[in-house]
Amino acid sequence: MRYTALGQTGLYVSELCLGTMTFGGAEGMWGKIGTLQQAEAETLVGQALDAGLNFIDTADVYAGGASEQITGQALKNLKVPRDSVVVATKVFGETTGGPNGRGLSRSHIIDGVQASLRRLQLDHIDLYQVHGFDPATPMQETLEALDLLVRHGHVRYVGVSNWAAWQIAKALGLSQRLNLARFASLQAYYTVASRELERELVPMLRSEGVGLMVWSPLAGGLLSGKYTREMEAEAGSRRVAFDFPPVDKDRAWKCIDVMRPIAEAKGASVAQVALAWLLHQPCVSSVIVGAKRPDQLADNIAATKLSLTADEMAQIDQVSQIPAEYPGWMFERQGEYRRNQMAQAVKQPGRVG
Repeated sequence: MRYTALGQTGLYVSELCLGTMTFGGAEGMWGKIGTLQQAEAETLVGQALDAGLNFIDTADVYAGGASEQITGQALKNLKVPRDSVVVATKVFGETTGGPNGRGLSRSHIIDGVQASLRRLQLDHIDLYQVHGFDPATPMQETLEALDLLVRHGHVRYVGVSNWAAWQIAKALGLSQRLNLARFASLQAYYTVASRELERELVPMLRSEGVGLMVWSPLAGGLLSGKYTREMEAEAGSRRVAFDFPPVDKDRAWKCIDVMRPIAEAKGASVAQVALAWLLHQPCVSSVIVGAKRPDQLADNIAATKLSLTADEMAQIDQVSQIPAEYPGWMFERQGEYRRNQMAQAVKQPGRVG
């Protein structure tokens, strides 16, 4: 298991992060995603920690708070030393009734962190992430509230999820100007079959030194290898009950067609190849994996030992490439000469005319 710094921080996290969206669900949407209760969830948490994962991600809205409760109780029951695990959670969604029970106002953020700390049974949260963009709250109010939590010690680092590149860039600028805690990471959807993140977000992340946590790396199970064009889903699978996130399925099948022989040649699963492709991306800090069973989690963890050759990466890149869009294709055309100049300068750093 490898560990990387989260963005520009000194916090090191495992390359895989245990996602807990499958914990605590009962009726409705959360029940379709997962219904693991305390004993089953505790088994997965212990398995992940034993494999070297030191990173766990949850959210206050997962299963109406039950995911946080189960996660916190698991850490307590397993007697996990607090400084050996990095716990991340989120705030934004509706947790109480009334007009102020959701969003990114100072009021909801402060109420949210207090409730999350109680459910998790912790004295601080390592990474507190805003779970979405709130058009009703001034961005400065949100950033000042997050900074307050850091200064008071309730939160160590702050992050963002599901924001656009321009929104994150604006927030980073405000944080720098006002001397506020900056976003350490972005949690975003990224898979070999859905690479739209690469248009604007990846260049921004690399430019500004923001880490990337990947959610739904297997596109809601579609890239697990158990689906084909002929059999899109099997009975009892998540994709039957909850067809999310949206995926260009024709592109996904083409990706699977390329990854399957690579997996077979390596004695691996298609899911492992899809995860390994993400782990080879330089912008990725950690990939969030969720599971309903120990064998699924073991298969995902095994992806950390899978190495893809340059040729295999090229095959997957080619079939999964997103179509060029403006202004990207103009950057490519106009910047070619200058990129070649830079590359040549790197090859001959000490040359004297």
